[in-house]
Amino acid sequence: MRRPLPLLLGLALSLAVVPALAQQEGGDSGQDPITGAADDEVIDEEVIDEEAANELADTGVPEASAVPLDEIRRFVALYNAVKQAYVEPVDDHELMQSAVRGLLLDLDPHSAYLAGDAADAFDEQTRGNYGGLGVEILRQPDGTLRVIAPFDDTPAARAGILAGDLIVAVDGVALTPSVTEDSVPLRGEPGTSVHLTVLREGEPAPLEMTIEREVIRIASVRGRMLEPGYGYIRLSAFQTGTAADFERKLLQLQDEAGGSLRGLLIDLRSNPGGLLTSAVQIADALLDEGVIVTTRGRMPISDASFSATPGDLLDGAPVVVLVDAGSASASEVLAGALADHGRAKVVGSRTFGKGSVQTVLPLDNGDSVKLTTALYYTPDGTSIQATGILPGLVLEVQPDPEAESGEGEGYPVASEATLAGHLEGTDDEGTPGEVLTGEAYIDQALAELKSLAGQ
Repeated sequence: MRRPLPLLLGLALSLAVVPALAQQEGGDSGQDPITGAADDEVIDEEVIDEEAANELADTGVPEASAVPLDEIRRFVALYNAVKQAYVEPVDDHELMQSAVRGLLLDLDPHSAYLAGDAADAFDEQTRGNYGGLGVEILRQPDGTLRVIAPFDDTPAARAGILAGDLIVAVDGVALTPSVTEDSVPLRGEPGTSVHLTVLREGEPAPLEMTIEREVIRIASVRGRMLEPGYGYIRLSAFQTGTAADFERKLLQLQDEAGGSLRGLLIDLRSNPGGLLTSAVQIADALLDEGVIVTTRGRMPISDASFSATPGDLLDGAPVVVLVDAGSASASEVLAGALADHGRAKVVGSRTFGKGSVQTVLPLDNGDSVKLTTALYYTPDGTSIQATGILPGLVLEVQPDPEAESGEGEGYPVASEATLAGHLEGTDDEGTPGEVLTGEAYIDQALAELKSLAGQ
């Protein structure tokens, strides 16, 4: 009998945007709850309590509090100059909040100050139940919001929001660095509407979209039989119950197939990530042994390793994993683990490349800091950061003439490597992948699966 996998530290991918948003990047979630904006990001993220935060501070890392006195004097002088000479009065609290955000702004795209209940919004995202649009976003240095991916069957997806879209205005208000995260209300009461101005590559003019918010209940696992003996499971996000739902759906498909499957196709396209533990548990369900993923950082608390326990629910039947440029974070962890162990063949397009871990540190005023503290590595020691997972088989673009505009085609999208200030990967970052939408890619992946099964 398979043993349950320990949930070490409650690590979450993302989303990241969580991204937090994060599952966010964790996420990665919805976000931008992870970066402080009221959106739907899941970002890769490790949530720890105050005791863990204290441990994080006491790690033996070279003295971190020895800030040069001259730098402090310069900050105070600038602060006083703004207070005394700026054309309009500036509130002390607002000025300090801006200074704190600026401290984190140039670190990397995923480190941020979380004001108020942003961490609570992340928890809602990982549970898959909140009021909003159902899209993972990442705030850019210029204030705009980059779409990592919309979640399946949500207002954002039905309105035609695509991975790679850039939201430049909300309710007619242009998004700039001076617009605080909390004033970007993508989330809100169900039944209310929000108007988005969106830039999309290949479109000559901005797209104007009015979308009604709903209670977002993300069904992260769906499945069906593609052909006799060949099952299909779609994972749209990694949430609290995703691993258990995956196992239930897999057992259901096996029953429909007469007791066992000849092969399984796992679809991770435009899955922005979510909880790392869910991705690890799914990998464990298909592996008998070996490392699934490791994290490495500067401090001992950031180092962790997750390994498989005995028991393969498919009894060795072949697996194909379908990915694209919208597959990020926990999706990349799952695909990388199965590929490195030779348990699955990855097909599709290069993934997003979100390979960093964010730790949420609570502050005494109720706010939090989301700080990048480690990187993810696949079982063979390869860093996911900015490189992503390169499929063993890159699928050819197959337009679907019966699909909606843009669906069934491949189109380039921003990746981690194209984000300003991103942490560089240890390997060649390569060319960003494409987002692959439509049924045509499922057909191609099924053909590869049948080939692996000897049919």
